[in-house]
Amino acid sequence: MTDPLCGEDPEPADPTPAGPLFVPVRPGPSGCVARLFRTPLGERTAVAFTSVRALTATLGPDQAWIMLAEPALRALTAPLGVTRLTLDPQFSAPAPAPLTPVAPAPALRIG
Repeated sequence: MTDPLCGEDPEPADPTPAGPLFVPVRPGPSGCVARLFRTPLGERTAVAFTSVRALTATLGPDQAWIMLAEPALRALTAPLGVTRLTLDPQFSAPAPAPLTPVAPAPALRIG
C-alpha cells in the first residue's frame, strides 16, 4: 500500500505542524542562534511555538524569536545531534533563587 498524497488525504500521512513556527533565539557570533532546551529527563530539544502569544506567555515578552518552518528548524538542529522538537511547552520553571550564604558558627575554645 502506498502513502496517500497530502493533497488527497484530509489527514496527511506525515503529521507536521501547519503554518510557521515561532522559534526562540539568542544572540550568537554570526547573528541569531536557536535556543535549545532540555526535557525533564535531560534530553536536548528544540522548542517552537505555534503563536507569538504562546511564546511570550511561556518565555516572556522580551524573548527574541524568528519564524521557521518545521523542516528548517529540524535541519538547523540536526547537525548538533538534536532530533527532538517540543511544540508549545506550557510549563517552565523559574530560575532558582540564589542561596543566601550561611555564616559559619563561631569556634568554641575549650580549656
